[in-house]
Amino acid sequence: MAASDRIPDYLVGSHQLASTVVFSTLFSLVFILLISPYLRFVWFSIGLASQQSLMTIVFMSLVIVILALSKMVMYAIARKHTLIYFDYVMWCFGEVVLISLAYAAFSVNGIAAGVIPHPEEISFLKLFLSAMGFCLISLGVPYLLSAFFFAIEDKNNTIRLMSFGAITTDEAPSLTRDEKITLYDNSGSLKLVVSLSNLYYIESDDNYIKVWYQDSEGTLKQYMLRCRLKTVEESFTNSDLVRCHRKYIVNFGKVEMISRTKDGFAIDLGLGGIDPIPVSKTYEDNVLARFNSRG
Repeated sequence: MAASDRIPDYLVGSHQLASTVVFSTLFSLVFILLISPYLRFVWFSIGLASQQSLMTIVFMSLVIVILALSKMVMYAIARKHTLIYFDYVMWCFGEVVLISLAYAAFSVNGIAAGVIPHPEEISFLKLFLSAMGFCLISLGVPYLLSAFFFAIEDKNNTIRLMSFGAITTDEAPSLTRDEKITLYDNSGSLKLVVSLSNLYYIESDDNYIKVWYQDSEGTLKQYMLRCRLKTVEESFTNSDLVRCHRKYIVNFGKVEMISRTKDGFAIDLGLGGIDPIPVSKTYEDNVLARFNSRG
């Protein structure tokens, strides 16, 4: 699997998934109010004190539950496995199919029970196909808009929040250039400046990162800030910071050795208190090539 096929982390973060559910629900509600009077097989109604309005609210609540549970499962899977674009698209299409099936079943039973008024009997298949077209628009449009927004936000963070190189200082210039890593949070606030020679690795924790470094006394410390690992990876492409796993970036200047385990390769940073860091299949070739090219 090529790295370019991997779905960006900003599409499967907890904040992004929750925001997508909220936006999709609001978009669908507005879309219902605008288009339902013109659709033959759509019985939704909002604003009238009737059984039809009550059934609309009940069904929309069911849709919210379906979407929320779906995104929770997606988030859990994405935390443990690498998802590609095809997986994401098929997952979203599966949501459309599931909600369409729920709509058809809900409508057939509601019409039969007399709680959903409809002038004619409609087959399950017609209701399902009608719902598919409706859901493809009411979910597809907000999904695309959300992805577009998160992509722009991520790119802006990459450009604006991170920098690599020496920082301005009033100290006398040294004979050896000590590169500094400056890390900003998502709001643009400078949070941490650490020498590359003291940094060991960076660990992802959802929308946060944990920076593991050694202080002036030789003590291993951890600093957490709200920033995505992907942003760090893209910002420090030409540095010794190398992505080796969906959860880890390591400082190759600190790598002592790479060993093979039953689960693949692992990186040893040669410092007590740091367990070997796994290398995933996606990054294996790049990591090994980088390690073998060291002088």
